[in-house]
Amino acid sequence: MRAFFFGLGFSSINATRAMRQGGFTPIGGTVRSAEKAAQLRSGDIDAVLFDGTAPGPAVGDALATTSHVILSIAPDEHGDPVLRHHRADLDAASQLQWLCYYSTVGVYGDFEGDWIDETAPLVPRNMRSDRRVLAEQAWRDYAAERGVPLCILRLAGIYGPGRSTFDKLRAGTARRVIKPGQVFNRIHVADIARVTALAAERRLGGTFNLADDEPAPPQDVIAYAAQMIGMDVPSDLPIETAEMTPMQRSFYRDNKRVSNRAIKQALGIEMLYPNYRMGLAQLLESEQ
Repeated sequence: MRAFFFGLGFSSINATRAMRQGGFTPIGGTVRSAEKAAQLRSGDIDAVLFDGTAPGPAVGDALATTSHVILSIAPDEHGDPVLRHHRADLDAASQLQWLCYYSTVGVYGDFEGDWIDETAPLVPRNMRSDRRVLAEQAWRDYAAERGVPLCILRLAGIYGPGRSTFDKLRAGTARRVIKPGQVFNRIHVADIARVTALAAERRLGGTFNLADDEPAPPQDVIAYAAQMIGMDVPSDLPIETAEMTPMQRSFYRDNKRVSNRAIKQALGIEMLYPNYRMGLAQLLESEQ
């Protein structure tokens, strides 16, 4: 089984390790720079160039022997760049058995803190999530035409080694923005990796939320992490007076509790890190 990732970013790199342990070899994927491609090739990942603006010259050859394709590139104003530039190469991939698309729980929009699952209507509140909805459907259409299963994983807020509340606290960028009643789900990158590998092995099809069990107020996470590493808890910052970019503010427009029951039932698992406390504890232990 050979896996290929369009977009070897944080989640994908972690998923390559889990998939290699599951018997996938070789593993390849795309990056935007020759420097990163060389770095990953030295780590036994067959990285090739593709920046989303033009076809990657080596992508077609890589796909020719690929059985599992994971898509981790965000759509742009023109749609999904992989379908735009490499649809013909995917058509020619005679060994293709499975597709996976990393989407976002942002496609749901705002539910005023209520619990939702995959049956909830999609009412995204920003252009980025609008594009995700369209890209999800484009991949459903393509998978149906090819006759291969497609697994859409709608990811919650991703954290992991080097990208956690600890890092923001130490960098002095963590802010306890207070919006009463606001909660977010999160997902540890190790859970993304594990679920991707298991879903690939079983060629799982369908649309699934990938989030933790316990949505929580963001300020609670910051306070808990600060106490774990002996730092002062940042002061409360009411959302009305907080300086935020339009992208940062858009996250606070969506308030919902996202159920992960479907993916756990489909794979017969529990999350490795079902809440932020367990996830932060693992990160701190790994540092030591």
